[in-house]
Amino acid sequence: MVPTAVLQAGQLPDSHPVPGAAFRCGVLTLDQSRDDGFQLIARHQLICVKKLLPSWRIRLALALLLRTFVAKGSGRWQGRERMIFLTYDFVWFALAFFLLYALTGRWPALRLAIIIVSGIWFQFFYGGLASIVVTLALAAISYAAGRSARKSMMVAAIAICIATLLYSKYTVFLVQSAVEPFSTSTAAALSSFAPAAIPLGISFFTFEFVHYLVDVHRGYPPIKRIRDFVAFAMFWPTMVAGPIKRYQQFIPALHTGLASLSASDAMIGLIRIAMGLAKKWAADNLTGWIDFTEPHFAAQTLGWRWVFLIALAFRILLDFSGYSDMAIGFARMMGIVVPENFNWPYLARTPMEFWQRWHMSLSLWIRDYIYIPLGGNRLGVTRRVLNALGAMAICGLWHGPSWNFVIWGLYHGAGLTVATLFQRLSLPLRPSEAPMMVESGSIGAARLARPARAMHVRILWTVADFVSWVATMIFVDIGWLLFFYPIEKATTMAKYLFVQ
Repeated sequence: MVPTAVLQAGQLPDSHPVPGAAFRCGVLTLDQSRDDGFQLIARHQLICVKKLLPSWRIRLALALLLRTFVAKGSGRWQGRERMIFLTYDFVWFALAFFLLYALTGRWPALRLAIIIVSGIWFQFFYGGLASIVVTLALAAISYAAGRSARKSMMVAAIAICIATLLYSKYTVFLVQSAVEPFSTSTAAALSSFAPAAIPLGISFFTFEFVHYLVDVHRGYPPIKRIRDFVAFAMFWPTMVAGPIKRYQQFIPALHTGLASLSASDAMIGLIRIAMGLAKKWAADNLTGWIDFTEPHFAAQTLGWRWVFLIALAFRILLDFSGYSDMAIGFARMMGIVVPENFNWPYLARTPMEFWQRWHMSLSLWIRDYIYIPLGGNRLGVTRRVLNALGAMAICGLWHGPSWNFVIWGLYHGAGLTVATLFQRLSLPLRPSEAPMMVESGSIGAARLARPARAMHVRILWTVADFVSWVATMIFVDIGWLLFFYPIEKATTMAKYLFVQ
């Protein structure tokens, strides 16, 4: 998933109004008649499901959620990726889906069929016919290979999945990088074979299929029922932006949700969706300010340049974690628990801790299926450095077919390597957490001196942790320049952070 793209000033989409000026200058407009009709139908829907949702708290949360959708739904995503969850089409889809899901509580098999059919419709409606064909074909190949339990078939299926991802998403990038410098005509001819559109969510479901095949090869039992595998592949809440699921956790959670759905699940899900919408609203407003300020970045004072960088960092956190919150919330409203994706990443004190908190489903996938198979940290310092750089370069490239993403990944790989080596050197110096033992024969002065010295050391290490947090945030925030901007522009902007 490529988060919110930075758009050129003066070309703001409807969902990204300039704060405080959107309604005055007409950047954001609402079709009043459409809104009135939608609100009337929404009220009718709430009356219809009143008996299904006896708790007034759930009905109130749902009403507020629908009202938020009405306010947000008129602006469609016009960056690199449209925000599907914030469109009128999706609101109708969600209302119909959850109404049917609630009505079929006594029939788990029918609920499973609703999940599968809705996932196929979701993929077809937002991705097109080619998208659904690619998804179902790769799902069928992965399921058949896993059931066969033959290594050759699983290796072939993994190769097909990766080749499909490379062809669909990276054909033009590879041609421009490897062929165009030598022959522009050949590059143009090869680029014509690139697909017209990238299948919806291919970066996510490809990684899920590879995980499934690798884990089955490692000895985990395969998914036996094909309908369970199709539900795993076509689960619409996580289809576009994750989290990346593990089938060992998803299938039991799926069956739990099919068998029972509690009021607490619905309430928790609605709260998570509302949190995600609030984050998206904040991210959209930050985007407006960023797009307005970015052309004048060099003319700003040094302090305001750092404010811009902090805004950029919070924009991507709110944008991406907000979408994850909504996906987790929609799944929870079905009674299904999917992995968390963010855990306060900007509280991390080291780059390692940052990646343990940021996009956790992706970082764990990179660790388990790329870094460790390459050798991890078992083959010496040099190999460990190369493994980290290679894994993080792939992580960066996964976000988009551009060299700035590769450099961003290498940047974090280098940071992880340096921080790991520094942590290993400083670990013996850190005070032990075990209580201090004092000899019985010690005099009173000695009894007081040692704890006092230990407290002094602890204070120094607390200060060191704070400095480490500041350094980590500076490192991460500067990295976002590489993520959002071309390499030359990002390096120039980074230089301006330290030069007036």
